[in-house]
Amino acid sequence: MQNKPQVLFLDRSTPPHISTLIVLAGVSALAMNMFLPSLPQMAEHFDVTYAFMQLTVPLYLGVSAVIQVIIGPVSDKFGRRPVLLWGIALFVLFSLICVYAPNAEVFVFSRMGQAAIATGMVLSRAAIRDIYEQDQAASMIGFVTMGMALVPMIAPIAGGALDQLFGWKSVFWAFAIIGLLTFLMTWRDLGETAQSSGKTLVEQFKEYPELLRAPRFWGYTLSAAFCAGAFFSFLGGAPFVGSELFGLTPFWVGICLGAPAIGYAIGNGVTGRLAQRVGINRMIMAGSIINAGGLTVSLVIFLLGAGTPLSFFGFMTFVGLGNGLVMPNATAGLLSVRPHLAGTASGLGGAIMIGGGAALAALAGSLLTLESGALPLMWIQVATAAGGLIAIISVFRRERRLGLA
Repeated sequence: MQNKPQVLFLDRSTPPHISTLIVLAGVSALAMNMFLPSLPQMAEHFDVTYAFMQLTVPLYLGVSAVIQVIIGPVSDKFGRRPVLLWGIALFVLFSLICVYAPNAEVFVFSRMGQAAIATGMVLSRAAIRDIYEQDQAASMIGFVTMGMALVPMIAPIAGGALDQLFGWKSVFWAFAIIGLLTFLMTWRDLGETAQSSGKTLVEQFKEYPELLRAPRFWGYTLSAAFCAGAFFSFLGGAPFVGSELFGLTPFWVGICLGAPAIGYAIGNGVTGRLAQRVGINRMIMAGSIINAGGLTVSLVIFLLGAGTPLSFFGFMTFVGLGNGLVMPNATAGLLSVRPHLAGTASGLGGAIMIGGGAALAALAGSLLTLESGALPLMWIQVATAAGGLIAIISVFRRERRLGLA
């Protein structure tokens, strides 16, 4: 649609209000990191090692990746609204199972089930692309993710505080209550945005090769995946670094885990204001440079033996800033490669990003020991940041070769 659609809040006969899209994306982010300060306490409760309990991070991300592969074509076929409502309902159910899990195995399984909330992240973006053209979609995604940036900033702090006051189970009660409120808001406000494809579900899945053959799709997807990889590896390793290496309490671990979100909020605000004027490719390039630069400086500080909690967590704000510039613009780019496959593209792009994040989170968690310090995590982050730069440079070179730049 070229013109701005009429939107009425809590009226499902119109497209969703931006506040609903912010909430949907925000709850997806909330589920990812609010429980992280409680990992040591949960390991103690279930009498398992920290390494076993840390598996809840990569396994959650892995299931989220699988869901995103499936959810795109399903939502292109059946619509954004019903798929979102089912995803939120399952999130509430599995949050309650986490509370009453009798052992670590059931808890880990239920934590994987919580990944159903990934539908909120994927389909809030797809809904924006249903409504707006590419550069305007980048601005809208930027504003949505700027609003939701407060969630990963506050969520670990809130999770750490809940843990210290009421125990780790209170975090999962909070998940269930927030999920229920989100379901009610979505039910009342989210009007359908997808145009019926008229194709069977099998035909929808058969359109994946159309995306996989598109170089621009891969360029935007990999630039987002590698940039986000620095953040996901942080999720996998930072709780150990904060609690075991630096001896921080759950509350202060939560405070420090919110550091990337400060930069993320700023980056998304810049995207919302400048994407239409500057163009998505230049925004992605700037974000990739900032991401790589901040991580490289942080690594050098540790190699010189001067690393501290302030330097380790403080420089993560550059990762957040870089992601705030890269993610909404790269997302708008990959959604615009084949606009009629916006849901499929959002799901596939998200799956590649989250799947890579799951692998990196698992790798970071497995390599960190008291003897190694934080260096394995930092080397992983620098390597992924370099991959993001290479990906967006390839997009620039291809467009210059085709005379599009």
